[in-house]
Amino acid sequence: MKKLRKIVGALAALVLIGWIASRLFAPAKPQDLFEGYVEGDLVQIGPVEGERLAKLNVEPGDQVARDAALFTMATPILDEQRAEAKAKVAQSRANMKNLQASLQRPEQIAVLRAAVDSAKAALVLSQTEYERQVYLLPRGAATVAARDQAKFALDRDKANLAQAERQVEAGLIPSRSHEISAAGATITQAQAEFDQIEVRIARQTVHAPANGVIQDVYFWPGEIVAAGQPILALLPPENRKIRFYVPEPQLSRFTLGAKVSVACDNCRPGLQARVIYISQQAEYTPPVIFSLQERGKLVFRVDARLDDPAVLLPLGLPIETRLLAVEAAK
Repeated sequence: MKKLRKIVGALAALVLIGWIASRLFAPAKPQDLFEGYVEGDLVQIGPVEGERLAKLNVEPGDQVARDAALFTMATPILDEQRAEAKAKVAQSRANMKNLQASLQRPEQIAVLRAAVDSAKAALVLSQTEYERQVYLLPRGAATVAARDQAKFALDRDKANLAQAERQVEAGLIPSRSHEISAAGATITQAQAEFDQIEVRIARQTVHAPANGVIQDVYFWPGEIVAAGQPILALLPPENRKIRFYVPEPQLSRFTLGAKVSVACDNCRPGLQARVIYISQQAEYTPPVIFSLQERGKLVFRVDARLDDPAVLLPLGLPIETRLLAVEAAK
């Protein structure tokens, strides 16, 4: 037993000596060399209205141009609403041709006035719903699409009330011009509803806001996606940046706009970037430990943008930067 303890003690001593030697004789990192990686600001793109994803035109890694169609949502309900709105437009135009110039009978006037009361009640409800959506939107409890839908409903009910009131006026006055005016308002209102639905259908096909690379796809055709929920992530070239970490004693050398050289495995020589952000809060370690020497250091995050946006370095690629002598001397 004593012999075994001696052997274990000797092995532990050898391990300790080896660790100390590795720390003492490990190559020191140059003081002007700063390690980091490639980072990117992703553009998360989702639908305006929630529905089933009908078509996906891209895959991860695809290069897309600005305004290219990315995906299309299904529109079964909107298609039905469009058909209904189209029928209302046709009906309104047909009524224009069948106007009567004589006074309406009292029973007909009573029906028209009841329609006015109904339109007023609908307007009160839509006004309340719109005000509720406007109140909830900045608090994160509603979506822009819901607010817009409430606004469409409010505008529709206002037009319906105006139409009903004009019909009463036309029924009381034996003037063909008044009836024609009311019919014209009906056609305008019906056409507005049809145009709004056309816009909503068109918005269900989402296009790329800029040139870039499809970095990731979160949903595939057939899945249900909520309004505003990202379906894919787009990375424009100008959104790539270099992120590295500077020890506290070296931080005073860096200023916004300072130039740094950038090097990485298999990167072309001569890459340079300009500092666009310097953290005001210290970190004790970077998110990725690149070496034992990094542990326990007080470091500050610095972001820099490559001078050449055509250089598309992959996200997460380890890089090394040096503050250029010209900038460091300023």
